[in-house]
Amino acid sequence: MAKIAVKGIGLDPIWEDFDREMGQLFMMGFDGTTVTPQIKKLIEEHHLGSILLTAKNLKSAEDTTRLVFDLQTIAHNAGHPVPLAIALDQENGGVNSLFDEIYIRQFPSAMGLAATGSTELAYQVARATAQEVSSVGVNWIMGPVLDVLTNARNQPLGVRTTGDDPQEVSSYGVSFMKGYKEAGLATCGKHFPSYGNLEFLGSPMDVPIITETFEQLQLSALVPFRNAIAAGLDAMMVGGCAMSSVGTNVMHACLSEQVVNDLLREDLRFDGVVVSECLEMEALSHNIGVGGGTVMAVKAGCDIVLLCRSFAVQQEAIAGLKLGVENGMISRQRIRKSLQRVLEMKSKCTSWEKALNPPGIERLSTLQPSHTSLSTKAYNSSITVVRDRNHLLPLSNIIEPDEELLLLSPLVKPLPASAASKALTESVSMASPEPAIWERSASVMSGEGVFRELGRSLARQRSGRVLHTSYTANGVRPVHENLINRAGAIIVLTADANRNLYQNGFTKHVSMICNMQFSSGGEKREKPLVVVSVSSPYDFAMDQSIGTYICTYDFTETALNALVKILYGELQPRGTLPGSISQSQKLNQSRQHWLVENWQEERDSNALDALIKTAIEGSPPGYRSELSSSSSNSFLLHNPDVEEAHFVVRNSSTQALYGFCSTYFFKSTGTGVIGSLFVDPTRRKLSIGHSLHNRAIRTLLQREGIKRFQLGSRLPSIFLGIPTGNGVERKRLRQWFANMGWNTALSRPVCSMVARNLSDWSPPEGLAKSLQGAGVEFDLIYGWQYGDSILDHIKTNSRQGVLEVYKLALSDHTSCGIIRAKRPEDGSIVGSVVLYNGESAFAEFVPALKDTNEACGGISSPVISPSVGEYSTLLQGLILLGIRQIKQQGSSACVLDYVGSTLVLDTAPITNIGRQIDGDGNFDSLSAMGFSVLHSFEEVTCDAATWTMVPPS
Repeated sequence: MAKIAVKGIGLDPIWEDFDREMGQLFMMGFDGTTVTPQIKKLIEEHHLGSILLTAKNLKSAEDTTRLVFDLQTIAHNAGHPVPLAIALDQENGGVNSLFDEIYIRQFPSAMGLAATGSTELAYQVARATAQEVSSVGVNWIMGPVLDVLTNARNQPLGVRTTGDDPQEVSSYGVSFMKGYKEAGLATCGKHFPSYGNLEFLGSPMDVPIITETFEQLQLSALVPFRNAIAAGLDAMMVGGCAMSSVGTNVMHACLSEQVVNDLLREDLRFDGVVVSECLEMEALSHNIGVGGGTVMAVKAGCDIVLLCRSFAVQQEAIAGLKLGVENGMISRQRIRKSLQRVLEMKSKCTSWEKALNPPGIERLSTLQPSHTSLSTKAYNSSITVVRDRNHLLPLSNIIEPDEELLLLSPLVKPLPASAASKALTESVSMASPEPAIWERSASVMSGEGVFRELGRSLARQRSGRVLHTSYTANGVRPVHENLINRAGAIIVLTADANRNLYQNGFTKHVSMICNMQFSSGGEKREKPLVVVSVSSPYDFAMDQSIGTYICTYDFTETALNALVKILYGELQPRGTLPGSISQSQKLNQSRQHWLVENWQEERDSNALDALIKTAIEGSPPGYRSELSSSSSNSFLLHNPDVEEAHFVVRNSSTQALYGFCSTYFFKSTGTGVIGSLFVDPTRRKLSIGHSLHNRAIRTLLQREGIKRFQLGSRLPSIFLGIPTGNGVERKRLRQWFANMGWNTALSRPVCSMVARNLSDWSPPEGLAKSLQGAGVEFDLIYGWQYGDSILDHIKTNSRQGVLEVYKLALSDHTSCGIIRAKRPEDGSIVGSVVLYNGESAFAEFVPALKDTNEACGGISSPVISPSVGEYSTLLQGLILLGIRQIKQQGSSACVLDYVGSTLVLDTAPITNIGRQIDGDGNFDSLSAMGFSVLHSFEEVTCDAATWTMVPPS
């Protein structure tokens, strides 16, 4: 058999075969737990050199040994000069490909090992892991993870890396690497140039972005990569992320010469094997194509191109590289350089003697006792009690045997390589609202899935009952409240609550309930609450309101067994939070400052319509979007009495809008209004809204005569304020605007209301009689000939938008009218309301009218004179006449487009009408007339002179 070439030695003549040479430049995966015809063809006909195995390929240690042997045998029989490189991910914790309850041990995640404070223990675990996977024939491990969590929040990497301190990540990364090498595996650092501070845009079509400059990366993120290279790292995986900073514009790092050749090869002096991210990712295949992407990856400096599973795509990549060489885009010399690196790596980790004689189960049986002991030691050393302010641990000290212990767990997917994954069906069923109750012999509901065994373990350790039920994004339900009231102590589990915000909200709600508990004697008694993060420790690391907080760093069975020992006092916690997690500044997201541009109608109209559609589709489940009947025209008033300025954050290359904000300055009242602010749901949490808001405030502050700011606009009435239809979303938005400087505690409830089935509608009993006693007469007028008297009446009202609504109505005498209430003795106007239909220009600014999905008319902007005593009666009279008129026009529904707690002028006392209509959220008077709430909001106002959050220019 031909020799394996190493650095500085010429290649064997067998490599003159171009197809054989090219095959070594690919790593591919496949679906199946046995050899498939597709992977067999790739090995035999395309001379595939490397294979990536994942959890979907591996059923057990014994089956894996057989599968790897079969793959190597096919390659040997096909005349491969060197064995296949067989790789897998075995990071431990929640990211493993190979699982076997008997022969493969569970070990803590990278961050869990960092919590032990021992690089020696990390080395031992890495060596044990490598010994196990090498026993089944694997010769290449895709690790260590060398990313630094420079932004710890909302990063999917989570506990896969050791933390946010570059030196600590370096020391543990090198320890992992040495352990892998000691057991004979080739190593592969990832994910260069760092996944530790990515901006995730949320769509498969969007590539996550590194916003740091090369200079910033050198100071932190690249430190572990540089140190691992110096320590002898065999290979490096370059990520598929984009890079966007001053002087850098990289669409995909693994396709960029600037990243692979200039940064990795030249600056960091890495001469090992460079592996690309999988080119099957949707964003890359859609934007570039796999064939072209393969050529770009090799030209950039990648030695091995990864394609995970699709046979058609894999063939496309091979054809693309061959065409690239034939066209002269890639030289044979370039191919040969990569081949030499690959062969050098293989010479260190495999040979045909090793590949065709895997140790298998016999060796794993020998390793099992010592590895079991090592696993227990590692987990027992990693569990961290961050706080136990009220000394609740061990639980036996604070809960009586006859009291119930309640376990509340989120519904999460089982780990791909775990006992739970094998035991549960692929889709975890929703839990029953009734709790599962474990006695010593009781069964457990399948809906509790992942944490079933934890409930059993908790029950086995005490004589009292353990109640277990799950929670979801539906929040705290009555069943949870009942169980909390019954229980003597509560344990709440969270799993990445920073990315699953419902878990954060649920836990805080439970904490509030526990703090409000009272004893039978009426004394306040805080109910014991223990919060356990079973993944990222960042969930409540800085939240001092959670008095007892424990971190396990993963939720493997072994981790949860160690947790039970901590909870019951059988084990003293020894773990510590890794890195600088305790420093609050590390938890603060750095703000990205986006370029905010002025809205241009001709340029941006179509893009805004597309953004509106995306925002509607991305609304939370059950959340009604106020944009549902809006278009780009709905935001443009073109009113000489209103100065409007709208802003966008846009992609200048694709013309797509990422965010939009509309502002209006009503000169008549000196009110500056943010009328809408929304961002593409896939690009939230990137500070786009922050940038738009700052630009809006700066613009409004410059308006001459500005007196107040208002969040929410009557005209146009797309957003009347902070939407309140969804409780979770309302809390999130209130907090966001509060952080931006708005005093949301002083908000005013406003809403749009609708009355349907007008054909069957009749006024409330006694209303006609009340109107007769009010001493007023009503009429309906059209056009500017009545303008002077109407405007004199309206000018007594200083609320934003009212004057402009009436001017619109006076100008549109065919589709808008005004109902007046006058004193018969002198003809003075004491009340008025605007009447309009769906054909009016005003209707374009009232999406609620279209939301009824039926023939509809509208009533807007009631103004009642402060001299009138019977506010409610007069308002009902105006609305009654409006409904009658709308019925006569053939409409089946009527919308009140703006209902607030002060429908009278600001200087008037808020007496009857304010309380009867919607003071304190009471809409009795309008409900009696058949109206129900359509959309609800919180309008927020503040004095412009006292605005404290003035953003910099």
